[in-house]
Amino acid sequence: MSYKAEYIWIDGTEPTAKLRSKTKILADGAELPIWGFDGSSTNQAEGHASDRVLQPVFSCPDPIRGGNNVLVLCEVLNIDMTPHESNTRALLRPVAEKFAAQEAIFGIEQEYTFFDGQRPLGFPVGGFPAAQGGYYCGVGSDEIFGREIVEKHLDHCLAAGLDISGINAEVMPGQWEFQVGPLGPLEVADQLWVARWLLYRTAEEFSVSATLNPKPVKGDWNGAGAHTNFSTKAMREDYRAIIAACEALGEGSKPLDHVKNYGAGIDERLTGLHETAPWNEFSYGVSDRGASVRIPWQVEKDGKGYIEDRRPNANVDPYVVTRLITDTCCTGLEKAGLV
Repeated sequence: MSYKAEYIWIDGTEPTAKLRSKTKILADGAELPIWGFDGSSTNQAEGHASDRVLQPVFSCPDPIRGGNNVLVLCEVLNIDMTPHESNTRALLRPVAEKFAAQEAIFGIEQEYTFFDGQRPLGFPVGGFPAAQGGYYCGVGSDEIFGREIVEKHLDHCLAAGLDISGINAEVMPGQWEFQVGPLGPLEVADQLWVARWLLYRTAEEFSVSATLNPKPVKGDWNGAGAHTNFSTKAMREDYRAIIAACEALGEGSKPLDHVKNYGAGIDERLTGLHETAPWNEFSYGVSDRGASVRIPWQVEKDGKGYIEDRRPNANVDPYVVTRLITDTCCTGLEKAGLV
């Protein structure tokens, strides 16, 4: 007997990396080995020295093939077994380990948009649908497009054992969201990448594409983000730590340091309109979806909890956003003497 292992990795495409995958057949009971691929075809090598290495780091049941088959998320290494320059997971690992005692956890809200050819699913050919208003968390075939794909994707994620905590229709037709977490920095990023792969793969079966474009339709339409919810043990116990984390995110050059790494095209989405703060300004506030960072009203009421960084784009690299937030906020809490 044998089983199929779908090796998944993040390529070197810029400014936004793509997911790649291929299938390895393994003997029943065999461990997942390292594998290789042609990096010259994924923007990760030149043709004269094209071999790159796939190092398995996370695996789960394959809900599409079923049986004993698995999905295998990999880090990309050079042939000397050092991390490839496109391997952002390798940069997150030491940060996660450094601040492990602070028990950082994340919940990431992944927005995305379905496209039917060159137009968003639900947009009429050669025109526009009714203005935004009724689509968010809506119901009915006049306002909701792609639900059968969304439900199947959710079932796939749950069958894979991913920590999906919810789904909802978003503000624009054909736009949806799923949430991953709460999990630690590495875990939430690993699972988000696998959930993205499952999204693309599920949409294939309906001849529809899913995009993480942060501004899929220009004009008076909401963009697509990856709102990132974050807390540490101190924040879950003390409101002073909530404020200290917000202040750390707004200190000095930190706002621009983060924004420039929060996904390509962020200036098109963070305009100060459509529930965003301007990309070049930093703010935080209670229950304020027009702020860079929102403190939920329940957090203020309870005097403890988490914050939501609303700036990351839908196309952000979760290894990058979790690294930046963990490093900035945990360092800030240390300086404030709250850990």
